[in-house]
This record gives sequence, C-alpha cells and structure tokens, in this order.
Amino acid sequence: MTRRLTPAGVPGRGRRLTLVGIGLGHPDHLTLEAVHALQSASVALVTVKRTGDPLAALRRELLAVHAPDLEVVEVVDPERDRSAASTSTTSGYEGVVGDWHGARAQAWERALLEHPDGDVVVLVWGDPAFYDSTIRVVERVLARGAVAVDWSVLPGISALQLLAARHRVVLHEVGQPVHVTTERRLREAVEQGQRNVAVFLTSGTDLTGLDDWHVWWGANLGSPSERLVAGRVGDVAEEVASARAAAKAEAGWVMDLFLLRLPPPR
Repeated sequence: MTRRLTPAGVPGRGRRLTLVGIGLGHPDHLTLEAVHALQSASVALVTVKRTGDPLAALRRELLAVHAPDLEVVEVVDPERDRSAASTSTTSGYEGVVGDWHGARAQAWERALLEHPDGDVVVLVWGDPAFYDSTIRVVERVLARGAVAVDWSVLPGISALQLLAARHRVVLHEVGQPVHVTTERRLREAVEQGQRNVAVFLTSGTDLTGLDDWHVWWGANLGSPSERLVAGRVGDVAEEVASARAAAKAEAGWVMDLFLLRLPPPR
C-alpha cells in the first residue's frame, strides 16, 4: 500500500524528529521543505563541539532567520579519539568512530528525554547523505529503546554540489563515473586506477605526487571565508595550502573538499 508523506516527509502521526540538511550554513541554501520543518517544530537540537563553537553559532544565525521563536537545545558533542595509535588502521578508525557514534547517541537520547514534548529538528551541515553521522546516530538512539519517534530526512545542498557550482564544472566526464571518497583513502583510489575523484574529510589536502592531475578545490563554501582554487596540481598546490590556512585564520575553522581529475594522455 502506498503511503502519502506529510509536508515534513514523515509517515505516521507520532512525535516527529526531522533531520534537516541546511546546506553550507547560508540561510538562502535551505529548501522550502526544510524551512517548513523548522517553522513547524518545537525544539532544535544543536551539537556544540566546544565553547564558542562557530558552526553552532552559524546554526543559530540560520534559525534566527527562518524560525526565530524555535527553542534551541545545545547537545555537547563527546570527544572523539583522534590519536594515531587508535586510527592508523582501517579497523581501528572504524572502531573509534563507532564508539563516538555510541556516545553521541547517549547524549542525544538524554536531550530528547529531557524535552519530551513537540516535534524536533536536527540541523545537519550540508546533506545528511554525504559523510555525515547523523542518520547512524539516530538509528542508535532508537535502537536503545528509550525514545520513540517518527523520523525523516530532508536533503540539503551538499558541499560537493556547491563546489561544482562555484567552479562551473560537471563532476564527471561524458558517460564516465565519479569516485567519492575521503582524503584518508585517496591514495588507495589512485592506486585502483580511479581518474575522477571527489574527496571529503580533508585534514590538510596533501597532493604530493599528483602534479599532473587537475584540481578544483574549495573551503568554507557558502560562508564569508570561502576560498576557491583550480588548476594543475603542480601549479596550484602551494596556493591551495595558503588559501586553506587563510580560510581557517579568518573563520576559526576550515572545512574543505576537492575534485581531482587525471587528464587523458596527449
């Protein structure tokens, strides 16, 4: 039987929890469906990583534009083990991330139990489908059994979409694939023969040995500290590093990604 979805995208009539993709934090990047979800909710959960967290502040600014009366509940994000000893192997990294997701689920569960009335929204940076843990954390919350909600996901503009738009480039060549991965696994992708790679979760953008590739790079997209660089890696690698440092110095944070493409042989 086909079920109609409500305007917020939720089948059923219980308390609603909606994960709202907010794009890269600019108020104009929300869909009308996302704005409706914010305006119809009672509580917004906002993750805070540290005192004065600039990304939490950006979420508050966005809410001030679209849902100024919405109650904001800050959820302190648990620390994640980032030590080399714990994350140097794939299994170690996955274990650390799994533990972090479990701790986040407990923190969100407490927040939901402490605010039991009305619909809830969680503002997700970019799009919830791209290298984001929110969906997995909600699944863990519900699996714990203490919280029962109808939940749904609203898409947002992803950093990858905005990167392509800013550089006015198609992510793939005609009839060809694009490989999406993390900086951690970039070398593996290159060794596998991938020639068109979109790279997330960067920590410094190491492009050593990729001089003949073309890069389209961006940091803090959609924000006042946005930076863009494009060109042959061998010609622009230093410019990328400098622009990344400048974006971080200006905003106090940096989130960057890039598209790499190996041109065909001449």
